[in-house]
Amino acid sequence: MARTEKATSIAELREKLSAARSAVLTDFRGLSVAEITELRTLLRKSAVKYTVVKNTLAKIAIKETGLAGLAAYFEGPTAIAISLADPMAASKILSTWGKTRPRFTVKGGVVEGQVIGPAEIAALATLPPREVLLGRVAGAFQAPLQALANVLAGPVRALASVLEQVRQQKQQSG
Repeated sequence: MARTEKATSIAELREKLSAARSAVLTDFRGLSVAEITELRTLLRKSAVKYTVVKNTLAKIAIKETGLAGLAAYFEGPTAIAISLADPMAASKILSTWGKTRPRFTVKGGVVEGQVIGPAEIAALATLPPREVLLGRVAGAFQAPLQALANVLAGPVRALASVLEQVRQQKQQSG
């Protein structure tokens, strides 16, 4: 690879990592071309780009991005799944796909600028979608308000019940 090609590769990787909402590093040793093609197709459907990188060039690229913590993960064959839109997409797809392939491993990655290890990526993959989490938060905010409304409505209900009983007694006696 010529020096200009290396400089171009470094600049492109630096730009992609800087713009990425998430990037997951994987070890693809032992996978067939068909399996990697299948994985790339799955990732492409979620707007995630999967590329094989040279470790030395990747280490140079991350020096100036503030992601120096990733350098430890650039050992052995490395491919990066980069997501510019959904920070959870790459981790979910890679974790799900990798469950049936013991040779495939997730090394580590970056989510929203934070360097994380394989355990954290696996934990992210198990999280429900954003909409479900927002619904749970809304429910948590709504529950105390609903309880307050029930408490405040209690005396009014009790008064209505008492008035109904008085009306029934008057009808029976008169």
